[in-house]
Amino acid sequence: MKLKAIVHEAEEGGFWAEVPTIPGCVSQGETMDELVANLREAIEGCLAVNLSEFPIANTDRVVEIAV
Repeated sequence: MKLKAIVHEAEEGGFWAEVPTIPGCVSQGETMDELVANLREAIEGCLAVNLSEFPIANTDRVVEIAV
């Protein structure tokens, strides 16, 4: 899956970014490398699902799909 992020220069230095396709998914970093690493972690957290919160019957299947 490829997602686009909008990177902004922070007034206090460094960068911050937002992912428009995932509302509320933002991160920051002092360098671009740090920003990208932090943004990757933020995206993973925003997309994480706790399956114990969903009723899953014995006949149901859970599949992972890479896009």
